[in-house]
Amino acid sequence: MILNERETDEGLLVSVCDAEVMGETFEDGPVSLTVSEEFYGGETVSESEVVDSLARCSVANIVGTESVDVAVEHGFVDEENVLDVDGTRHAQLLWL
Repeated sequence: MILNERETDEGLLVSVCDAEVMGETFEDGPVSLTVSEEFYGGETVSESEVVDSLARCSVANIVGTESVDVAVEHGFVDEENVLDVDGTRHAQLLWL
């Protein structure tokens, strides 16, 4: 998985994606999701590093089967809130 962390005025913004979806664009009707290097590019990390990052973030964008599965398995995202966009899984996390 590829992880990118950036500090914002609102807190830690985390982007996580599966390596194989980097650079891809997924479209489903009016919905378009581009997994750009600019936004999602970062370091290749382990599952435990992703879990640590999601636990500390304010907002997260998560794309790809493995990445979303980790977020669901560790209780960060409910399965019923996961989107399927043109065959790839996508979830967003916002702590209030």
